[in-house]
Amino acid sequence: MKRRGGHFLILQILSPAAAFVMALGVGAVIILALRENPVHIYAVMFRGGLGSLDGFGYALFSATPLILTGLAVAFAFRAGLFNIGGEGQLYIGAFLCAWAGFTLNGLPAVALIPLCVLAAALGGALWGMVPGLLKARFGVHEVINTIMLNFVAMLATNFLVNRVFKEPDQMIPQTREIAATAWIPRMAPLARRLGVGLPDSNPLNYALLLALAAAVGAYLILFRTRLGYEIRAVGQSRGAARYGGIRVGLILVLSMVISGAMAGLVGVNEVMGYRHRFLDGFSTGLGFTGIAVALLGRNHPFGVVLAAVLFGILNTGALEVDIFTDIPRELVMVLQAVIIICVVAGDMVFRRWAARRMK
Repeated sequence: MKRRGGHFLILQILSPAAAFVMALGVGAVIILALRENPVHIYAVMFRGGLGSLDGFGYALFSATPLILTGLAVAFAFRAGLFNIGGEGQLYIGAFLCAWAGFTLNGLPAVALIPLCVLAAALGGALWGMVPGLLKARFGVHEVINTIMLNFVAMLATNFLVNRVFKEPDQMIPQTREIAATAWIPRMAPLARRLGVGLPDSNPLNYALLLALAAAVGAYLILFRTRLGYEIRAVGQSRGAARYGGIRVGLILVLSMVISGAMAGLVGVNEVMGYRHRFLDGFSTGLGFTGIAVALLGRNHPFGVVLAAVLFGILNTGALEVDIFTDIPRELVMVLQAVIIICVVAGDMVFRRWAARRMK
């Protein structure tokens, strides 16, 4: 049995890697169709995220929100829920984070920073709780709820920013700046003390450590606590979990609350560590990209971190490709889509193979 389990683990690790290689192959065919050299294009792409410390810093900065949205999706997946509402949850979290930052501006940093982080998590948690309650109480499908709530969140924050909290004398749709005591510092000074020459202009900040801590926390909850056991049991079979005495409805709600809180923490990176204000429409589909990150990471917290870093490297390299070649940066979006298709297809093949081996 141990040997068979080892084979399953190896396949679970190799499946995402094979999906990525297949995606690169599909991308190479597209590049050849555009009469370009795939080797050169991929060299430029990975040079952008790995060719310098500055580029790698940008890749980690890009990966930070993807770690959080990927964790949000993966955590809900473990409970058998498909949370497509990360986009709305991160908007609400980011807005409340900014609101706390410019409203409670008289507080010292030791109090204001935790309050802003809490506001971001609470905003996402509340927005995740709504579809969780509807699912648990009325059986309404969470996919429909979360998609609709994405639009509500984006339009609500759009109204609040443009009509209520807009920065005076500004054409840009953004709130006023949060208090300086709520800022999260960048990691360049720390990197220099460690002998790493990261430029001051690099936006990588301490929100990365928060994202990594969230990954560790998600792992501990899912695999080292009773709550995590119940979440995974509900995800495997709600009927069996209910028969075993687990309060399925409560677990569904708690799973969506925790999932939403992780998505809401994206606001810490965006508001406290980067722009220092809420910018309307700041997300470029981070909540939806989190789905791809979770799938590639096999819905495991540490797998999500690795997948997010990979996507961060791709996103950073896309700019290099756009500038230095004739290939549009949308090629990276194509690669991400192909990765999702390959991961899903590979997962189906793996499940069928595993089912045959278990007979």
